[in-house]
Amino acid sequence: MLFRDITIIDENFKVRRHCYVGIKGDKIDYISNKMPQEDYGEVYAGRDKVLIPGLVNAHCHVAMTLLRGYAEGLPLDRWLQEKVFPFEAKIQGEHFYYGAMLGIAEMLASGVTSFSEMYFSVDEIARAVEETGIKCNLAVGVTSVGQSASFEQNPMVVHLKEMHQKWNGAQNGRILVDTCLHAEYTTDEHTVREMAALAQEWGSITHIHLSETKKEQEECKTRHGGRSPARYFADCGILNGPTHFAHCVHLEEEDRRLLAEHGASVAHCPASNLKLGSGIADVAALRSSGICVAIGTDGAASNNNLDMLAELRLASLLCKGSTGDPCALPPEEVLYMATRAGALSQGRENCGLIKEGFQADLAVIDLHRPHIQPVFDELNAIVYAARSSDVVLTMCDGRVLYRDGVYLTLGDEGIIAGCARSSGEILEKL
Repeated sequence: MLFRDITIIDENFKVRRHCYVGIKGDKIDYISNKMPQEDYGEVYAGRDKVLIPGLVNAHCHVAMTLLRGYAEGLPLDRWLQEKVFPFEAKIQGEHFYYGAMLGIAEMLASGVTSFSEMYFSVDEIARAVEETGIKCNLAVGVTSVGQSASFEQNPMVVHLKEMHQKWNGAQNGRILVDTCLHAEYTTDEHTVREMAALAQEWGSITHIHLSETKKEQEECKTRHGGRSPARYFADCGILNGPTHFAHCVHLEEEDRRLLAEHGASVAHCPASNLKLGSGIADVAALRSSGICVAIGTDGAASNNNLDMLAELRLASLLCKGSTGDPCALPPEEVLYMATRAGALSQGRENCGLIKEGFQADLAVIDLHRPHIQPVFDELNAIVYAARSSDVVLTMCDGRVLYRDGVYLTLGDEGIIAGCARSSGEILEKL
């Protein structure tokens, strides 16, 4: 495909107008303000449109679309114990598949080309990723509290190892399998240390919920001799390898220093943190500490949607409001967080930029809409005015997955009906 006369957000996150972008195979092959001599196949008219790097949802529980609107008005601990965990205990088989397909459909329609997934069973989720063409870092959220099994016999560790053998590197690297711990409060120290050793063996990223609530932060100190979750994980060896932490709402200065020193990344999930009353992560402090901060939606149960464009806008506005600085987290920085920073958090060095030689993970936004016009600056238009419904094309590895309201890889699986049936079957068992 050749994108003709289109505005792009370039590798420096600056606006470049009247560009030609040629795609060859799964890579971006050509970027210029001049028409190429080479024939790239279909010519895509770019007038009134802007080409952005594909969005990366850096923390998601995609099959939780099955719980959308089910658990409302509760703080995190009660939300988990009273509603989410009992519901999830009944999810099985194709339920995961349909929940994942619905979530992937929602993300593709909002320009997402990759997501970092944490759930307790991921085989059917991996199948949905394989079929749809999107990228994913899969992780089994290992827990151990209340279990008597050893690390090697923990069913979730067994599942993680099976998934790593079956799916890691599948689809030419579209699917990666990360090591993972659900959280400090759901795992014992032996499990944490063993997971750190497994991550070192695999050379994998470890994905963990961290300091999501004040209660979690303070109770960890009580359990572990005054140590915060970040310090505790560091002492157990987790930070010795690549680590990706979700939330980080209640980090302290020492915690941020630890994460920065070890090159950890953070997934900022503003909507979920607000909805559960967990608080507001200090993104300005995280970024000024040198931490790579990406953006995630979390699951649809705590957010109600997987709309990354809405998450961008909220992240920018929250940072301005919480700091009292209207210049904080400007559009180019928050878009970087949602694209390049997200790709780096997944260990995908050749993704997240519109740059020759990089993977062709791209999205097109139509700016010719009443709620966007007039456009004085495309970056401001994308972050503050655009909606997911303005995304008209999503491409991953040079393959168009979504275009003008049509899903090109989801087939005719009756996804919405399958999700409704799955949720109904689960509710009958509760």
